[in-house]
Amino acid sequence: RRVHGGSYNAMLARCVRAVRCFHTGLGVVAPETITLNQLKPNYGANKTARRLGRGPGGRGGTSGRGDNGQRKNSGIPARFEGGQTPIHRRIPKRGFKNPNSQDLKPLNLDTIQFMIDCGRINPAETLDLKKIAEVGAVGKIKDGVKLLARGSSWFSTPINIEVTKASSKAIAAIEAAGGSVVTRYFNRLGMRAHLKPEKFKVLPKQAAPPPRVRDYYKDPERRGYLASAEDVEKARADKSEE
Repeated sequence: RRVHGGSYNAMLARCVRAVRCFHTGLGVVAPETITLNQLKPNYGANKTARRLGRGPGGRGGTSGRGDNGQRKNSGIPARFEGGQTPIHRRIPKRGFKNPNSQDLKPLNLDTIQFMIDCGRINPAETLDLKKIAEVGAVGKIKDGVKLLARGSSWFSTPINIEVTKASSKAIAAIEAAGGSVVTRYFNRLGMRAHLKPEKFKVLPKQAAPPPRVRDYYKDPERRGYLASAEDVEKARADKSEE
């Protein structure tokens, strides 16, 4: 394009030279001319694009989009063996787990005698499951406590004790020392209410023993709490005669 007898770029160049001469005459250093080849973005403005689908890894084979089909969501379970019969079906079953089994903590006579000698148990009070748990005679009580006869040869303190179950030798040793034993049934809820009654706004009624264990707590030989006092005294007399 022609402007006043010359091109626009030529005119612009003449103006730039005139400005430089004017600034030079005044003693002012003109700024450096910026051209298109000197333009560049600021540091960090441009980022290198990710190269997807190149080599192994998460952004390699599947470009970060994961798998489809069998391995899409949670993947193949560890038990899957490719379609063959898995090991839990190849191996036959052995035994069973009794659903009616009880986790009874053992309590021996030597432990009771040791805690009486240390002053942790007062023999004048009835030793029930709550006091057994408070003094730490056994660990955490889940289904109850069974009284056993280890240390019966030197057990000599008369004490009244109430447990879930008791062996015949332990019963004989305590009664020989002048004490008494009562076996009482608690279900899970009743056991929790008996051990920690402060956690209940209303204490539940104690459940009756189920039919499978009802005969145990009616047996005077086992000193069951459902047995009559006359039958218990008769069983004690028969045991003393033996």
